[in-house]
Amino acid sequence: MRKALKSARLTRSARVITKTLLVAIACVTFFFSSDLVLPQSAAAYPFWAQQTYPETPREPTGRIVCANCHLAQKPAEVEIPQSVLPDTVFKAVVKIPYDTSVQQVGADGSKVGLNVGAVLMLPEGFKIAPEDRIPEELKEEVGDVYFQPYKEGQDNVLLVGPIPGEQYREIVFPVLSPDPASDKNIHFGKYAVHLGANRGRGQVYPTGEKSNNTVYTASAAGTITKIAKEEDEYGSAKYQVSIQTDSGETVVDTIPAGPELIVSEGQTLKSGDALTNNPNVGGFGQDDTEIVLQDPNRVKWMIAFVCLVMLAQVMLVLKKKQVEKVQAAEMNF
Repeated sequence: MRKALKSARLTRSARVITKTLLVAIACVTFFFSSDLVLPQSAAAYPFWAQQTYPETPREPTGRIVCANCHLAQKPAEVEIPQSVLPDTVFKAVVKIPYDTSVQQVGADGSKVGLNVGAVLMLPEGFKIAPEDRIPEELKEEVGDVYFQPYKEGQDNVLLVGPIPGEQYREIVFPVLSPDPASDKNIHFGKYAVHLGANRGRGQVYPTGEKSNNTVYTASAAGTITKIAKEEDEYGSAKYQVSIQTDSGETVVDTIPAGPELIVSEGQTLKSGDALTNNPNVGGFGQDDTEIVLQDPNRVKWMIAFVCLVMLAQVMLVLKKKQVEKVQAAEMNF
């Protein structure tokens, strides 16, 4: 009898454990597959660039790859010192200006605030300064921003975002310059710095599909015979626009929640005509600048040279005064 009860308990425990494992596996599967099933719900830019362009975010033409998804052009600026000494901490300020009163279309079609993100490409050897090297004043300017390297082992290419644009229209990077004395691959000289910065969601996903933050156009010429309103997976309204071509074929264009329709039934369209407004209020910008990794010995020699030139000028003036006095004395004699 005891053996039977013990066996029944073990059986129930095994069933509970099995159910728990199945639920855990289902949750994990859903977590990893949700980004593939519903890609429009993700807001992980600029990390998408890492997946599409794993080596570098800058193309041979000089364009930062974020421009492939963020099609509107907007200003962006990076401010850094003209020159820095080795093994010193300085700040690079990335400015992403935009009107904070505007709102963008979210993945579900609702109005939300804009996020910002940036890719900062520093010269080789430059990196985010360690926590113990950053002054307290600079820490306050940096805030809670998290900096991520573009890829493992490439600390000079940094990613930030998405972060709230209302708080971080200016992003401060605490940067540590390299020391050629400790790394023979680093040399003194002038180097290029590249910035790519966006605000708001993109118009194209890395898969090539349009987001709901862009203009939708007619895929064929003809007359709109029907506009059907439906609900998407978020419960937001989307539209099915039926266009009858001259050949009698019916083409259906799907408009997701977000863009506003600007057409009506019975309207005649050409292929490529806009069916919606343009809801995009964000965009992408680039900036390029230069920084000099200065040799302290060169600075010292420059100061010494300037002092020598000043001394020579003073001696020349004194010598001239002496000559003038001698000439004046000879004339009086």
